[in-house]
Amino acid sequence: MSTIPARLTLPRDDRPILIAALFIVAILIAGTAYTWERFGSAPLISPTYLLQQLQIGAFLGIVAAGMMLVILISQIDLSTPWTLTAAAMMATTVGGPEAIPVGLSVGLAVGIVNGLGVAYLRVPSMIFTLGVNAVMRGLMVAHTGGFAPQTTATGLMRMLAAERSFGIPNALFVWVAVSAAVVIILQRMALGRYIYAIGNKEAAAYLSGVNTRGVTVVCFALCGLTAGIAGVLLAGYSQKAYQGMGDAYLLPSIAAVVIGGTNILGGRGRYLGTLVGVILIVLLNSVLSIMEMPEAGRQVIYGGVIILMLLVYGRGERVTS
Repeated sequence: MSTIPARLTLPRDDRPILIAALFIVAILIAGTAYTWERFGSAPLISPTYLLQQLQIGAFLGIVAAGMMLVILISQIDLSTPWTLTAAAMMATTVGGPEAIPVGLSVGLAVGIVNGLGVAYLRVPSMIFTLGVNAVMRGLMVAHTGGFAPQTTATGLMRMLAAERSFGIPNALFVWVAVSAAVVIILQRMALGRYIYAIGNKEAAAYLSGVNTRGVTVVCFALCGLTAGIAGVLLAGYSQKAYQGMGDAYLLPSIAAVVIGGTNILGGRGRYLGTLVGVILIVLLNSVLSIMEMPEAGRQVIYGGVIILMLLVYGRGERVTS
């Protein structure tokens, strides 16, 4: 009697992570080959270069961590750009020991407003958060008079964002702390189970006794808080706050979450995938910059990679369902 060996298959949530990791390897190989041929060196695989890219990626990674919590409950936060900018501007305006608490409070307050609007007013998150983003933009333009604010980051903000400890960028330590908090929430706390339950079926979670409105407010509040943290760090890295500094973080943060395998409709995803997605996006942008790719070409390639990976995941879903 012969037996057929069982086919080795990866768990469904691990497949996107593996695919994204393979893309990272491909990007490093292509970038290394290009720089070696053109410059006679391979900076992409040097520890110094990789640490620098991780330092830059820390800002995106922190934003993506909060965005993942919102996407997991089948919502979206489009107010991230000006939540981040407002946190940075208010922190640099206040200055002194209160700078960082003020910046984080701005992000948290905006997140709570978003959560209340979505959870209690029942306004679709895409519409409500887009409106909040416009409101924050107007408030900051009024605050600065339409010009770049003549304020600078505090020494502590610069230390956390731009300096190093033991040869490692301090921004990475902040990213690790935020990542650890998200992992604990999703894997070790009842809140994490409620988040996945709401994303899978909000009505069923409500009937099971979950305070769905409260969980929604918490998720948006944490998303706003992470945007505030990123804003404070980015202001410290740039040594100032400036108009539109958060615009470059909306689409990449959503893309990093989705590329990492989190279902855009909510209910499924692993934080490890978001980490890998952030690294993929940062390295892709870096390699395209080294290749001196025109902005139009960079956007085409950047969007093409996202679409390709989403198509791969979508095909996998249809086959397995």
